[in-house]
Amino acid sequence: MMRFKLLLLLFLLNIFLFSALAQQQPVDYVNPYMGNISHLLVPTYPTIHLPNSMLRVYPERDDFTGNQLNGLPMMVTSHRGRSAFNLSPYQGDLTGLKKVIQYGYDNEVAKPYYYEVDLDDQDIGVRYAPSHQSAIYALTFPDAAKTAYLVFNSQNGQMKVDGRGVSGCQSLDNHTVVYLYAETEEIPSSAGVLSDGKLDVSRKEVSGEDACVVLSFMKGISDVHLRYGISFISVAQAKKNLLRELSDYNVLALANKGRDLWNKTLGKMEVRGDDANAKTVFYTSVYRTYERMICLSEDGHYFSAFDGKVHDDGGIPFYTDDWVWDTYRATHPLRVIFEPEMEVAMLTSYIRMAEQMDQLWMPTFPEVTGDSRRMNSNHAVAALIDAYNKGLRGFDLEKGYQACKNAITEKTLAPWSGKKAGVLDQFFKDHGYFPALANGEKETVPEVHSWERRQPVAVTLGTVYDEWCLAQLAKVLGKKDDYQDFLKRSLNYRLLFNKETKFFHPKDSLGHFIEPFDYTFSGGIGARDAYDENNGWVYRWDVQHNIADLIQLMGGKDDFVAELERMFSTSIGRGKPDFYHQFGDLSGNVGEFSMANEPALHIPYLYNYAGQPWRTQKRIRNLLKEWFRNDLMGVPGDEDGGGMSAFVAFSSLGFYPVTPGLPMYVIGSPVFKNATLHLGNGKIFIMECQNYAPENKFIQSVTLNGKVLNKSWFSHEQLMEGGKMIFVMGRKPNKQWASGADDIPPSFEMPSSKL
Repeated sequence: MMRFKLLLLLFLLNIFLFSALAQQQPVDYVNPYMGNISHLLVPTYPTIHLPNSMLRVYPERDDFTGNQLNGLPMMVTSHRGRSAFNLSPYQGDLTGLKKVIQYGYDNEVAKPYYYEVDLDDQDIGVRYAPSHQSAIYALTFPDAAKTAYLVFNSQNGQMKVDGRGVSGCQSLDNHTVVYLYAETEEIPSSAGVLSDGKLDVSRKEVSGEDACVVLSFMKGISDVHLRYGISFISVAQAKKNLLRELSDYNVLALANKGRDLWNKTLGKMEVRGDDANAKTVFYTSVYRTYERMICLSEDGHYFSAFDGKVHDDGGIPFYTDDWVWDTYRATHPLRVIFEPEMEVAMLTSYIRMAEQMDQLWMPTFPEVTGDSRRMNSNHAVAALIDAYNKGLRGFDLEKGYQACKNAITEKTLAPWSGKKAGVLDQFFKDHGYFPALANGEKETVPEVHSWERRQPVAVTLGTVYDEWCLAQLAKVLGKKDDYQDFLKRSLNYRLLFNKETKFFHPKDSLGHFIEPFDYTFSGGIGARDAYDENNGWVYRWDVQHNIADLIQLMGGKDDFVAELERMFSTSIGRGKPDFYHQFGDLSGNVGEFSMANEPALHIPYLYNYAGQPWRTQKRIRNLLKEWFRNDLMGVPGDEDGGGMSAFVAFSSLGFYPVTPGLPMYVIGSPVFKNATLHLGNGKIFIMECQNYAPENKFIQSVTLNGKVLNKSWFSHEQLMEGGKMIFVMGRKPNKQWASGADDIPPSFEMPSSKL
């Protein structure tokens, strides 16, 4: 009888657990702590925000191991930036009180839509939930017999108290200011300025560095509720944003509203399978892609740091904060599929930024403070042509083309510079490549950044891809001469290809390869005298627009595959302390391959182009397992606000946009038993795996809408038509599938029948 009861209990428990799992929604799988401890450089942060919203916060600490919180955040002004304004709740003696209090903390909970923490030094409980431009803090103080304080800080600006209202501003640079309006539900007993560790209730306004005001709440109040709005236009607009979005102080109701929005957003990709960790990695990655760009439109107006003015948005929201060097590869293409209206608004925003600057130059790293011109190349052109060739309309293609062309031909190509074109750019125009310095030669060209260096191979390879993108835009616009010129120039990667070594090799202004040269270690920190952040092994494959030609340069398909395998098998060549001192970005290694940096993201898919897609299937699954995990170190390098996460999202679904600008996707290895994709055009595309098991990574056969698909790619048009793709999976590879000469993905141009 006891055995029967035990079996019945286990049976009922299994039913309960199955029911609980069945009720889990997409946002329940998101783990904002994934990657919060970095391998080398910058970690991810547990960001609390709504999709693409202006208001974002995360705990003020270096990473998850931080022992203290620096107050409570009120707004993160840029990806990986620090907080504008700061809130410090407090009970105790005000004498000598710091304007930003450092707290010991415990019991922290972070979800995309909600934050909770105990400030255990003070025994203060914190709950928080955001809206798009406003938020609520609910604070519980331990001792109702003591006065409770709220300390507000502006690092560089102005703060003012008026009854239960607090307003202020903080300067981010010479012309960008963020504004705050906050109010408490409970009426404070007094308010004033905190100065020299003392509360001066006779003063209600203060300005300067660490401008600080305090609200005091009389004894008997243990719970204080604060709501606030933020703006880049004015304090008055911050108050309007607050009152438009929030009608009360109910933090849990606001959190539930945010939860519903996140579920609606993440639910555009419904995945099913037996691996719960894979779902967490997937949905966390998708959540990361919605951190940027952020919408700055406020009641139909927006502040632009690109000209320092407030503009009418004309019904098209204005977005900024995008490091397009990182995001053009996969984040923008992901939005094209699932958020086409938003992507059109973002591209329109790019064009507006270019128009608002002194020169009509497309931005490269647009932020809330303007274009920081970081990294190399001008890859917004890739996002523009990719969207257009995939059917998106509604942005000014002619103006976008001119802004892209100007940025590539009028602005210097020297990395991290916004200067006009100089002697190196004229050399590039005349000779087709960016020249390198000889070993030991000192830099004399003023356009070159003293730390970032020339990066001649990276600049050349990145720019010829941009020129290919310009050629595609020129073709659409009927600019025949530009089309032919830029298409021809897009082949100039050949000028740096060393036929003897089969690597892209820096070349001096006389046309000689730099010697001696080591493809692993030459080039200084980050190999910036030749490449950028990565060494020659990674940049060896950086010809996204013409992989078929790269295969021929390598000696054919067999040699190409052999060299790919050699990269994954070759040791980094030094002890890790020495290697990573030189290559802080080149982590996530499998041999010389780096999973942690964006120029490597497309490399695992290149086996398809040589007729061996089974190797891509194996490699992608192994890389996901090795480097993307549901834990605190589960991201191999700088995530860059969606750049790397989009790779994980695409790869988990089973395909990837190797060449933004070509409307097609290369097939990898689907991770889930079923993925139902709710496309941005309202149609549904289903990807189903038969003979599914988490370990069955190899494709045996594929059908698309009932027809056999023996190609390792499919078109964007086929995806957006909706339908069903069925994969038959297996434990061992089918080396014959999609291995023929007619089965490989297109390069350089699409087959006309697929356009």
